[in-house]
Amino acid sequence: MLSSSSQNFKQQTPQYHTAVLFYYIQLIIKSDFLHKLASERSDLMKKENLTTALIFIVGTELIGALSALLSGGNFSVFYQSLHQPPLAPPGWLFPVMWAILYALMGFSAYQIYISDDAQKHKALLLYFIQLAVNFSWSIVFFRFQSLLGAVFVILLLLVLVFLMILQFGKIRKSAGWLNLPYLAWVAFATYLTIGIYRLN
Repeated sequence: MLSSSSQNFKQQTPQYHTAVLFYYIQLIIKSDFLHKLASERSDLMKKENLTTALIFIVGTELIGALSALLSGGNFSVFYQSLHQPPLAPPGWLFPVMWAILYALMGFSAYQIYISDDAQKHKALLLYFIQLAVNFSWSIVFFRFQSLLGAVFVILLLLVLVFLMILQFGKIRKSAGWLNLPYLAWVAFATYLTIGIYRLN
């Protein structure tokens, strides 16, 4: 009996085996197995992407908060004691603006991080360098009250942000556009820093 079945199997043509294979493939497709698998994978990717985006955004916000903490905490008192140039905003506006800009900055870095571009590591290195310079400005200005030092730091930051935007824009245009408000604010902060230095 076994020998007879074996002979029958050997006698079956390759076309027969191919037909059987396609039959089972059709059963798998019609069973929604692949659809469910793809859906689960998509949901997992969405969760992973959301987590990664939050890490970049919250991480950038925390760096800004740590800079403020290490700056001494007497921002308003010191800022109001200085002779200020025209268009100088009230002290409360700075933390509000920086909170928004750090969020935009972090999300733009996340966009670069998930890209497949070969230059993304260079762009992210530039991002973290400018973030380190950004971190140091408040400490130099408020904690050490070095107005001239703050001028040099803000000028360096302005150049680095401009270069970062160019690099980000080459990889993903939206990542570059997201940092234009940051560039505008740093340019305004440069004007304020130089004006405060000259007036004091």
